[in-house]
Amino acid sequence: MRLVLMGPPGAGKGTQAVELSREYSVPHISTGDMFRAAVASGTELGMEARRYMDAGRLVPDDVTLGIVRERLSERDAACGFVLDGFPRTVPQARELQEVLASG
Repeated sequence: MRLVLMGPPGAGKGTQAVELSREYSVPHISTGDMFRAAVASGTELGMEARRYMDAGRLVPDDVTLGIVRERLSERDAACGFVLDGFPRTVPQARELQEVLASG
């Protein structure tokens, strides 16, 4: 199962994602968690994301998409996932569609 939850801040996406993740035994993948993990692991994309985050700026689509690609290629996401907070833009949605079609 591949599920994407979208909505405005405070709509309950995270709460629903946790429940769905638990119910279907797939990982709950949030944008914030992905960024923090990439920064903590010291990946090139993580360090680039950190520069934007430290400056209080949004992480650009190309960096975000690279981090998402890396995360979705991990073993635990092979049988499905619940995405929370991604995609946020039309280009991100198009890229996600391509990533999922090729995977």
